[in-house]
Amino acid sequence: MREKRFSVRALVLTVVLTVLLTAALLAGILCLLLGKEGMSMAQAMVLINTQFVGEHDIGEAVDGAMDSLITGLGDRWSYYMDAEGYARQKENKSNAYVGLGCTVSYPETEGLLIEAVTEAGPADKAGLKAGDLILEIDGVRMEGEARSRATEYTRGPDGSEAELLVRRADGIEQRFKVVRARVEEHPVSYERLDDGTGVVTIRNFNSRCAEEAVAAVEELEAQGVERLVFDVRNNGGGYLDELTTLLDYLLPEGTIFRSEDKAGHQSSVQSDAACVDLPMAVLVNGDTYSAAELFAAELQEMEWGIIVGTPTFGKGFSQQTFPLLSGGAINISTAKYFTGKGISLIGTGLTLDRELELTEEQEQKLKNHTLDPAEDPQLQAAIQMIAG
Repeated sequence: MREKRFSVRALVLTVVLTVLLTAALLAGILCLLLGKEGMSMAQAMVLINTQFVGEHDIGEAVDGAMDSLITGLGDRWSYYMDAEGYARQKENKSNAYVGLGCTVSYPETEGLLIEAVTEAGPADKAGLKAGDLILEIDGVRMEGEARSRATEYTRGPDGSEAELLVRRADGIEQRFKVVRARVEEHPVSYERLDDGTGVVTIRNFNSRCAEEAVAAVEELEAQGVERLVFDVRNNGGGYLDELTTLLDYLLPEGTIFRSEDKAGHQSSVQSDAACVDLPMAVLVNGDTYSAAELFAAELQEMEWGIIVGTPTFGKGFSQQTFPLLSGGAINISTAKYFTGKGISLIGTGLTLDRELELTEEQEQKLKNHTLDPAEDPQLQAAIQMIAG
């Protein structure tokens, strides 16, 4: 009996020691991973939860702390998102959203001018048409600050109802009820100009960009275009795999992308020999970033296209988004990227073959997607340069 009691005690002691050693090991690993600064943050959280006597919203406090932490990195491309912001980012990168299903521009006076209505979307089903002017959404006049934050009013939960006051093209004002629903946006649009130029506008390199861009080029080739102009003005970039898929389709054999991570590990992406053999140009401006900037750089570097527009910033870092237990996420720079020949764009931007600015009026029309090709000096200059 005595031996049995001894064995039980020994077993309990062994378990306790194992737990303590495991805890100590984990604490040591945490110290190594987090460092003194990270452990200090954890310590502060413990003290707030156990000692602070005032009323507080710990979630709000953590959001503020996380935002300050990432801002403190001094990297303009890294940022923190709370749960709501992270949900919006995922929605944007999917090229889909829950809203009214119409593209709007901002007239000089008031309201939101409907430029296009998504076929079979919420606005279309409600009877709205291109040319209608949205004056109010749920009783809020679309003017001043409210107009600048229009997406906050046009978007909302799936199935929610929005009441719109609309001025029709004939001047009659009418109220509409629109049930918000999921709408897929097209990151790519295209048209064939009368002179035989195919214009492919790429708004972002998020989901479905490469698929739609390839389809656009194939359709334009079928229509017999003699040259291609890719418009990536106001394109903030997107996914690198969408970029490299499109570059591989357009370009001949060669290295089209290089990157280097924190540990110095390097990787590259190759293009095969299949390519699109047409004269090409890319339109860029100061809001051409990231994947869009690299797209233009690579066509130029492989002598497959020229670049026309205004200077770009020169972004050369790729980011990854890491979800957090709180429901939020951090988006931080995790690698440097380079052109196929190893050139970094950081701080220098693109080397333009032709620098040409738009007027303020033309810039506004470009943002509103209402700039006529015949009145677009950058597009016309690009066409002249590659038409031979």
